[in-house]
Amino acid sequence: MIEEYLRRIGYDGARKPTVDVLRALHERHLCSVPFENLDIHWKRTIVPDLERILAKIVHERRGGFCYELNGAFGALLRALGFDVAMLSGRVVTPEGGFGPPFDHMALMVRAGDGTRWLADVGFGDSFLLPLALDERGPQRDPAGVFRIEGGGESRIENDAEWQMLVQRGDAWFPEYRFTLEPQPLEAFAEMCAWQQTSPQSSFTKRRICTLPTEWGRLTITDGRVITTRGGVREERAVADDEWERELAALFGIRRESAV
Repeated sequence: MIEEYLRRIGYDGARKPTVDVLRALHERHLCSVPFENLDIHWKRTIVPDLERILAKIVHERRGGFCYELNGAFGALLRALGFDVAMLSGRVVTPEGGFGPPFDHMALMVRAGDGTRWLADVGFGDSFLLPLALDERGPQRDPAGVFRIEGGGESRIENDAEWQMLVQRGDAWFPEYRFTLEPQPLEAFAEMCAWQQTSPQSSFTKRRICTLPTEWGRLTITDGRVITTRGGVREERAVADDEWERELAALFGIRRESAV
C-alpha cells in the first residue's frame, strides 16, 4: 500500500517519521488528491471503511471529503511510523456557532521527536502544512496565517476543546473546534451518513472538486470553474451538460470510471 500511495501523491522523498517528512507528505497529498463530494451527487454511498477509502483514493485516483481523505492519510502516516489519532471536529456554522461532534475529522500526528501536529488534508481551502499543536502564536503557511487555541484557554467554553483559526485582515476567525481524544474510524459513521443525506448538509447542496496548485487554486462547482492566481479570483460559467466534461479535463475524474 505504501508504494502505491506514495506514487499516487507524487512523493519520492525520505520515509522516516520526521517533521520534515510530515510537512512534505501533507503538502503533496493536498496538491494531488482533490477535496470532492461527487459520489454524494452520483448517489454512491460513502462509508468510513478503510479498505474502500484506500481503493477509491489510491487505485481509482479519486478524492473525497474529510472522513475519506484524513482516514486514508492517517493510515499512510501510521504505515510510515508516525503516531496518529483521528479527532472529532465541529465546523463553524454560517451563524457563528459550531456543528455537532464528528462533523469533521482531523488528525493529531506525533512525529519521531515527540512534537504534536494538527494535520488536515480534508478541509478544502485551508493550511497546506501541518500546524504545531502546542504553538500558541501565529503560524505562517503558504495558504495564510493560522493559529491554534486550546488547553483550557478562557475564550473556549469547553475546556476539552481546541480550535483552529485563520487570520483575515486584522481579525481572527475560527474554522473548527476539535478534541484530542482519539477516535476509531467507525465513530464517524453516523455523521458521515448525515453529511450525504441531510438537506441541511453543505455537501448535498452543491457539487465541488478543488485542489491547491503551484499557482493558486483550481475549483469546479455547480455552474462555475474558479481559478485563483496570486490572490486574484476568476470565474467562468459552465453549462450543466458540459460540467462532467470539464471535470474530466481539469481533474481526470469521470463518472463512468468511478466505482
